[in-house]
Amino acid sequence: MTRYARQVQLPQVGVDGQARLAAAHVLVIGAGGLGAPVLSYLAGAGIGRITVMDADRVSLSNLHRQTLFTVTDIGAPKAESAAARLSALNPECHVTPVIEAFSPETGPAALAAADLVLDCADSYAASYSASDLCGATPLITASVLGMSGYVAGCCGGAPSLRALFPDPPDSAASCATAGVFGPVVGALGALQAQMALSVLLDLNPSPLGQVVTLDTANWRVASFRFDTAPEPARALPFIAPDQITPEDTVIELRPEAEAPRPVAPHARRITTPGPGDLRPGHRTVLACTSGLRAWRAGTALCDTWPGEIVLAADPQQETTP
Repeated sequence: MTRYARQVQLPQVGVDGQARLAAAHVLVIGAGGLGAPVLSYLAGAGIGRITVMDADRVSLSNLHRQTLFTVTDIGAPKAESAAARLSALNPECHVTPVIEAFSPETGPAALAAADLVLDCADSYAASYSASDLCGATPLITASVLGMSGYVAGCCGGAPSLRALFPDPPDSAASCATAGVFGPVVGALGALQAQMALSVLLDLNPSPLGQVVTLDTANWRVASFRFDTAPEPARALPFIAPDQITPEDTVIELRPEAEAPRPVAPHARRITTPGPGDLRPGHRTVLACTSGLRAWRAGTALCDTWPGEIVLAADPQQETTP
């Protein structure tokens, strides 16, 4: 009896499929509530190489949903603790921890060797940056809040996350501000892992171009395809704060009470910028904590400002759901 016997029995896997999984390299962005089932199931399934990228440290409030960790891990980097746990689960899986946040600056190097990316981060900037950077690389993304959420297969020949959700959401709530049930996160993370395995095994129908939503408040599960969703005509990309230059027009959307340190030394604090606040011929950077306010402000400016507008999320500390 081998480690993968029950899996290899499946006609969708077999010996050849198991070999494909062993040869795969997967990048997992975030080792929190979504990352816990994703990482556990992928390592258990025999993925050959996993890179887990997370800048956070384990805290007590994580433990009700981030099941890779125990109280002995509190204060430790999540990526390192997750890697140790996965190595104990399956020594055949090579796990590389990266203790930094995924961003437009760090993302290209992290993506370079990956066959597939899983977005398990609670960050608009990280999710949309991953989608922007993935291109031909499949991206399995998910989001959870309260008692509901979704999982979707993007890029890799399917439309991007921007095509699926081209407009900024109405609410700026997060797991930290609105709360979340642990089992909901676990269920959607498990679906992410299943989608990832299906893509790596080239199963049909493909989960790329597919959305599954879960609403446990009303006990509803729904699914739809978005294969023909058009890419937005004008997308506002995210940049990392370190990518801001002295020549940029930088607008800090947060008041000083919220962010005593602006995103850049030459930033101007304007909560509702208009075209008169921008400079022709200069790139405009709109900055806030999560990137959502910047996205909304940039969307409002797009109708009247033809110049380049980019967004910067400056959370000080990345979080995972």
